[in-house]
Amino acid sequence: MKKAVLFVLLLAAAVGIAVPAQAWDPAKQKNFGQDHIKMQWYLLDYGKEGDVPFAVTRKYYTNNSVKQQTIDLLMSKYSISPEVAGALYFTEYRYEYTPDGKKFAVTYLKHYDMLGNEIYGTVYDGSSEATQKAFLAVDPKSVPGKAVGYALGKANAAAKAPARKAPVKKK
Repeated sequence: MKKAVLFVLLLAAAVGIAVPAQAWDPAKQKNFGQDHIKMQWYLLDYGKEGDVPFAVTRKYYTNNSVKQQTIDLLMSKYSISPEVAGALYFTEYRYEYTPDGKKFAVTYLKHYDMLGNEIYGTVYDGSSEATQKAFLAVDPKSVPGKAVGYALGKANAAAKAPARKAPVKKK
């Protein structure tokens, strides 16, 4: 009996280790395309926790110079080894919005490798001066600006484009 319980506990721990990245609801995901510096962005999740609107986005490093700048920052500021930092593949951001959607704050940013293993993250929970949330105005052209409508429930990521009408044939 003890062996069976131990086996189940070890199996559960192995599954927890093997699946490091959070699974997001595919129905909520939306491709935001590339930004002005050629980075690829996706909306992963959005909604409200209590009365607080939020959105989670992911940035893929499709611009090698920006990726290298981020790798260099991880190594210099956080003493991450070149091997670990060099595996950088994407970064996730969680935004919290004011109820009117005019301001937002980053509540976390986490850097991951290709397998979804976290390389380094910062959580802005107010536990120290460096982790205080800073609310900024929402720029409609920015990624937080594109996500705010979903967070406030004014847009639907799963909505399909309207069907195109077939052209009318002239006789």
